[in-house]
Amino acid sequence: MRFIVTPEYLGTDQNYAFPSVAQATRDGIVCYGGNLSPGVLLSAYRQGIFPWPSSPSVLRWCSPDPRFVIPSGRLHIAQSAQKVLRRALRPMSPYSITLDRAFPEVIANCARILRDGQPGTWIFPELLEGYTELHRLGFAHSVEVWKQGALVGGLYGVSLGAAFFGESMFSFESNASKKGFLSLAIELFARGFEFIDCQVYTPYLELMGGIDVPRPLYLAMLAHALAKPTLKGSWESAFSGFPNRDLIQSSARSAEHSAHCGR
Repeated sequence: MRFIVTPEYLGTDQNYAFPSVAQATRDGIVCYGGNLSPGVLLSAYRQGIFPWPSSPSVLRWCSPDPRFVIPSGRLHIAQSAQKVLRRALRPMSPYSITLDRAFPEVIANCARILRDGQPGTWIFPELLEGYTELHRLGFAHSVEVWKQGALVGGLYGVSLGAAFFGESMFSFESNASKKGFLSLAIELFARGFEFIDCQVYTPYLELMGGIDVPRPLYLAMLAHALAKPTLKGSWESAFSGFPNRDLIQSSARSAEHSAHCGR
C-alpha cells in the first residue's frame, strides 16, 4: 500500500493530488500518511477520498466502492420521525436545533461516543483539530440539538459545492441526532444540494433514504456537485430561520404522500 508525504501545511486554495481511487484496495483504502491541514483535507474530499484513521500515528485515506449516499429526492422521513420532529419544533418545546453554534463541543462529543464493534474512538486529537480548523475557515459545519439549554445530540460534516459530506453524529438521548440530521437534510435539499455523502452503509441511514452507488457513479455525481459554488462561512447566519418549520412540515407531508402512493 502506498504511503504519501504531503507538504507540512496546505491552505484551502492549494491542491494535493492523491493516488487514483482506482488503485484502492477491496476495503477502499487508497493510501496512508500525510496530514490533516485544510488543503489536504479538502483535496481529499474533491477527489472522492476521506480520512479514516486506523491509529493516531498513521492516517488511512479511503474511497469505498460502493459509496453510501442520500441523493436529492430520496430523503425518507418515516411517520415516527415526522412525529419526533413535530414535537421538537412545536411552540414551548424544550428542544431547539441550531447550526454552527457549538462545533467544538459537537465533534468532541462525537469523539467520546463508543461505537459498536470499535474499541475506542477514531476521532483522535489531530483529526479533531483538523476539522475544527476547517470549521473556522467556513468549510466544516455542525448541527446542535439542545434540550432546555443542554446539548443532547448533533452531527458535523464538510460542505463543498452542492455536496455535504457527513462525518459523525452523537446522541445522549433517543432520536436526538435524527432531529438534527433530518432538519439539516431537508434544508440542504431545498437549497439545491445534490447529495449527502454518508460514506459507508448503515441501517440507520438506509431508513432515511441512503443507497449504495458504484464508485464511478459517485465520482460523476461529485464532479457535478463540485461545479456549483460552496456556501462558506457560518451557516447560522446563512440559514436564517433554521430550522424552517414550514419547510419541514411540507417535506413531511410530501414523504407521507409518496408512501401512500407507493402502496
